Amino acid sequence: MSARVSGTRRGEWYELMPGKLNPSEPGGRYEAALLWLTRELGFPDKLLRELDAAGEIKLAGDRLRLRLFPPRTSQYAPVERPIDLLYEDDFCLVVHKPAGLKVHPDGAGSPPTLANLVAAVFAQRGEPIAPGHIHRLDEYTSGPVLYAKNAMAQLKLDAAMARKEIGRVYTALVEGQVSPALRVIHEPIGRDRHHPSRRRVSPSGKDALTRVELVETYPKASLVRLTLDTGRTHQIRVHLSHAGHPLVGDALYGGSSRLFPHQALHGESLTFPHPLTGELIRVDDPWPEEWNRLREQLRQGKES
Repeated sequence: MSARVSGTRRGEWYELMPGKLNPSEPGGRYEAALLWLTRELGFPDKLLRELDAAGEIKLAGDRLRLRLFPPRTSQYAPVERPIDLLYEDDFCLVVHKPAGLKVHPDGAGSPPTLANLVAAVFAQRGEPIAPGHIHRLDEYTSGPVLYAKNAMAQLKLDAAMARKEIGRVYTALVEGQVSPALRVIHEPIGRDRHHPSRRRVSPSGKDALTRVELVETYPKASLVRLTLDTGRTHQIRVHLSHAGHPLVGDALYGGSSRLFPHQALHGESLTFPHPLTGELIRVDDPWPEEWNRLREQLRQGKES
């Protein structure tokens, strides 16, 4: 919590202490409180108007209360399975997504997804919360997924995502020895006309930039750390394959799956501005356990 913002959740309401408000503002202290919410907290205008119209903003003395946590029912059926919560507070949730699990359903009859597991967490607690994901990861990419736990957090984090203020760092095991000189891959990415689920580097595609840091080399493979300036579908997989270093296990983009059944790609860390305080939050997600075995095989020079 920022030093200039103090707050406490009280059931469906959130109580803030805005400090001294100027009663000379047109509309008195109440309007001054709304102005404080806009200027100091960057409170979303649309949500502020909705709360105001519904009588869900109350000012009593030096306490400002907002109904930020009305009951919400998840659209996803809860499925109880083990799940790793990496970070949680009243506004945000970061969950580890294992490889092989989709973030949310994409059609009728789809198997359980991370959304179903997250819904089960709050069903078990008896909390009427329906978190919304802020970003996605490919089905076979592991790593942290950020969720908003109320409408304010959803609006603020969606806006932060659009402004590229949410940072994600990935690690990947790739085929071949990557040159330390390979620092940036800046190639446009578009759809592959010959394969509906594949993307490719294309002059007519959308701008895409991937930053590359070499971490380790093995006889026939490398470990790289990657950050994205853009967020195109399959961006890392397309760019590394184009550079001659497909991801280990990534058969769709030219990698061998002899040692690993899917792309060896993991979201290592996530940073985001907290929707209430603006404080930069960093959440780390340790490498998957199966990577230890794979890296040992690569150190021994086994063909990926």
